[in-house]
Amino acid sequence: MLTGSTRLKAASAHKMILNMISTAAMIKVGKAYENLMIDVHVSNEKLKERAIGIICKITGVSYEQANQTLEEANNEVKTAVVMIKTNENYDTAKMLLNDAGGYVRKAIEHYV
Repeated sequence: MLTGSTRLKAASAHKMILNMISTAAMIKVGKAYENLMIDVHVSNEKLKERAIGIICKITGVSYEQANQTLEEANNEVKTAVVMIKTNENYDTAKMLLNDAGGYVRKAIEHYV
């Protein structure tokens, strides 16, 4: 790190502010649940592993159950989480999510 570089300090502050704004925007539009970005588009094996990890962390289920539910949910992480948390099938979980505007927390809370 360069000492006394105001340009680097300004860039760091700028980046921090932009990160806060984008994080707040993602939370506002329902792409986050708890402290995780949940709206992962599963397009390759690496992202599938990440999605399974997210499902395991949020729901506490095994890797195998998370993988199976993710497949049943057409690789939709949010739908898989709602399926597990509400113990419902894909169609019902999808309907709950749609009724909640895409917010996982609202979908689960309205179900209970």
